[in-house]
Amino acid sequence: MSHLEERLERDLKDLHDRVAKMGAQVQEAVKNSVYALQTGNRKLAFTTVLNDNPINRCMREIDRICHRFFAIHIPSGGHLRLLSSVIRANIELERIGDYAVTIARESAQLSEPPSGNLSRELDRVAGETMLMLKQSIKAFTELNAELAKSTMVMADELEHNLDVVYTEMMANDDRQRVAEVLAIFVVFTQLKRIADQSKNLCEDTIFAVTGEQKKPKIFNILFVDEDNSSHSQLAEAIARRNHPDVGRYSSAGSVAAAEINSNLATFLQSKGIDYSQAGINSLEQMTEKEISDQHVIISLQGNIESYLPKLPFHTSALEWELGEIPHDEDSHDFDHLYHQLAVLIKDLMELLRGEGA
Repeated sequence: MSHLEERLERDLKDLHDRVAKMGAQVQEAVKNSVYALQTGNRKLAFTTVLNDNPINRCMREIDRICHRFFAIHIPSGGHLRLLSSVIRANIELERIGDYAVTIARESAQLSEPPSGNLSRELDRVAGETMLMLKQSIKAFTELNAELAKSTMVMADELEHNLDVVYTEMMANDDRQRVAEVLAIFVVFTQLKRIADQSKNLCEDTIFAVTGEQKKPKIFNILFVDEDNSSHSQLAEAIARRNHPDVGRYSSAGSVAAAEINSNLATFLQSKGIDYSQAGINSLEQMTEKEISDQHVIISLQGNIESYLPKLPFHTSALEWELGEIPHDEDSHDFDHLYHQLAVLIKDLMELLRGEGA
């Protein structure tokens, strides 16, 4: 092995050891901040805040070493992917440390530790988050792409569980002080961000090992109208045809009509759009999770509140008032509605995924 090869291996090991050390520091910070919150240990909370300084120094040192590595070794191929992933992971770990500081600061402000159902939910969510963080750091330091992929699955379930927690907190009728409820809300949000950064670490691992980059986000989009016989069916059909790679599309009505509007069926056939698999759905038939999984819900007739009085925490709502259902058999009205919806849907897709979506 040449001198340069030995230097390369030595520098790679040094970088690995520093990332592993920073990962351990970040895990300890999260564990201590949560424990301080659970037990009301203000001394531990303040210690956790101060211990963020070594994490920040470690982050800066790793950044310096990465830039030096580029200058000395001029990496390519696998080494270039690894360095790129280390730079991103370094930022993500530093952010997780910041989230731990926020949790610690919030715990220091509480007059007493959380109790009752909030305490139980905190224990559960914190446990799941710390497990995900531990596995993501292990996957990155060991460059284990399979562990990274299996760990990423945990993020979706955790997000759904947090939606339930947020809903319960908003409906909480306990006589707690508003400031304390908001503090717990912030803590759950920081735990969610830790889980998000852990998922990012997994994606960095997969890229470093395989070169596979993060796939574009697929958005769940639900179109709603009065009975799912016309407007929402047309919107779903347009979205599926024009933007198949951007989203998973569905439609539903406040109630379910007996069948699709006959004039719409004729119009879709004239456009060469296959609607044979289209079903008539109502919101009542959808589960709570199916609704909470939607990134965007679009009302095509009336206010969104008339369909869903309370939206899921992570769902955005739009209202596109399109008027009455066309009854013109020569399809002029449907043709106007088609073009109106096509423009609105195109604008939404470009907002979500960028130009050319």
